[in-house]
Amino acid sequence: MPAIRLPDGSERRFDQAVTVADVAASIGPGLAKAAIAGKVNGKVVDTSFRIETDADLAIITDKDPEGLDTIRHSTAHLLAYAVKELFPDAQVTIGPVIENGFYYDFAYKRPFTPEDLEAIEKRMAELAKKDLPVTREVWPRDKAVEFFKGIGEIYKAELIAAIPANEDVSLYKEGDFIDLCRGPHVPSTGKLKAFKLMKVAGAYWRGDSKNEQLQRIYGTAWAKKDELDAYLHMLEEAEKRDHRKLGKQLDLFHLQEEAPGLVFWHPHGWTVWQEIEQYMRAVYRDNGYQEVRCPQILDKSLWEKSGHWEHYKANMFTTESESREYAVKPMNCPGHVQIFNAGLRSYKELPLRYGEFGSCHRNEPSGALHGVMRVRGFTQDDGHIFCTDDQIEAEVTAFNALVRKVYADFGFTDVAVKLALRPEGRVGSDEVWDKAENALRSGLRASGLEWEELPGEGAFYGPKIEFHIKDAIGRSWQCGTVQVDFSMPTRLGAEYVGEDNARHIPVMLHRAILGSLERFIGILIENHAGALPLWLSPVQVVVANISEAQGEYAQNVAEKLRAAGFRVECDLRSEKINYKIREHSLLKRPYQVVIGDKEKEAGLVAVRARGNQDLGQMTPEALIERLLQEKSSRGVAI
Repeated sequence: MPAIRLPDGSERRFDQAVTVADVAASIGPGLAKAAIAGKVNGKVVDTSFRIETDADLAIITDKDPEGLDTIRHSTAHLLAYAVKELFPDAQVTIGPVIENGFYYDFAYKRPFTPEDLEAIEKRMAELAKKDLPVTREVWPRDKAVEFFKGIGEIYKAELIAAIPANEDVSLYKEGDFIDLCRGPHVPSTGKLKAFKLMKVAGAYWRGDSKNEQLQRIYGTAWAKKDELDAYLHMLEEAEKRDHRKLGKQLDLFHLQEEAPGLVFWHPHGWTVWQEIEQYMRAVYRDNGYQEVRCPQILDKSLWEKSGHWEHYKANMFTTESESREYAVKPMNCPGHVQIFNAGLRSYKELPLRYGEFGSCHRNEPSGALHGVMRVRGFTQDDGHIFCTDDQIEAEVTAFNALVRKVYADFGFTDVAVKLALRPEGRVGSDEVWDKAENALRSGLRASGLEWEELPGEGAFYGPKIEFHIKDAIGRSWQCGTVQVDFSMPTRLGAEYVGEDNARHIPVMLHRAILGSLERFIGILIENHAGALPLWLSPVQVVVANISEAQGEYAQNVAEKLRAAGFRVECDLRSEKINYKIREHSLLKRPYQVVIGDKEKEAGLVAVRARGNQDLGQMTPEALIERLLQEKSSRGVAI
């Protein structure tokens, strides 16, 4: 007679074992129809799962994150079913859920074409419309191996053969299709109503380039059609905003094969970089940081002491000289500890805050590189705070306020906060990790922030608070972070003299606000679709004459603007003014000043703002006043 405890605190009792679907039906027909899965004692299960003892139960619908994952997982199986119906000789391998969708890998004799994808998607819709029941079966491992061998599914048979012989395996069946899967799945294919196949890519069996190459079909799936449409619209917008295209169009930077994952910054792009760096340098100065600079290459022994050699070596570039092994720094923290260690420190100096625009290199896989967003060489607005245990909460609280202020200056006000907790591969005892995680929670509570916890996603040396900003089209980007580290100061011998005249080990807070400057610039470009706000724009004002007769006056206006501190381009070419206006509009210049005979004679300028706004005539002084106000407020020019 199981007692089922529901999320609202109510309890339902049953005379015999019940399924999740039975409990949903007992609550009401609406919930019974909407149920996609259940969460029994914290584990997500099918609606057919039988509950035989007292349990906590939450009914999962398409409004829940677990419900969306279940829909995507089930849609991957629907894809495999459709492929097998249309291409019986294709072999299925694996099909997991990924961010915003799913994929499934297939072995087939020829490449799938765009026309194939259209046909597969159409068949998926037909199978979904049939509302076929999705049922779970449990088989002995050896029986499952023989079955899949018998139907020619050698990849699936290989996967199952790797399961221990004494274990049963979970299979899911819908119509004529059966597949290996732990589940859970939707109760029937009719629950799958909003999906689209996106592309085909190559993939190796088990991710090993020595194995056979497979074809990976990517898809996206959502609970409702309007959510799918919104996602597809966002992808269209993202393509228009692609920083790689805009970087070339606006002459900001380029990348080339001879330097994979490394950026060539052009004058306009470097102007944007310098504006951001100088802004962050003022943030350092105004918040008690001392700027430092550390070597790019350090001896292997230091990386061994810090723990990076053991936990991070695969991502490090190494070199050798005179029989000594070195590593190019992937991060700045060990170097900052060396500066701290260079003198005898007192508790009176703490908190001691170091900041560095630290150039780092990480050996990222070539397939993961993506414009300036994912690179091998990057610069962080990096900082490390050495403090006492008692100072952690105040430092974290102050940083939480600072990071939100900086983001607001860049136009980002929608900021999500997450707390990444201890990973499996880590240094330090559980007691130390408890202390570090609780210190960050205290700082978040003191800041009045809400947060989401991410088990297993902390750094190997400590937990971290992550700040995720949302851009103009709703994408989330993780940028800032603050981490509590009790381990590295110990490993690298950092000490200070306390009030009791004894030696103590400081706590080390790792923190960054923008993260990688390269990546942050890429985010800014895409957020603004290349139309950067006035204070960041590499060229802020273009002064253009209509004819040669206004050339000297145009140059005088340009000089006044430059003297007021603006980046100005003077376009005196013998081109028609409409051509000039169109060209500079495509280059997304915030303001264009047009000068003809009327403006020259009256000592005025005709001003156009980005977005085809005609602001009319004004004096150069009035224009400067307007620009200064916009620049100081960091407002986005429209």
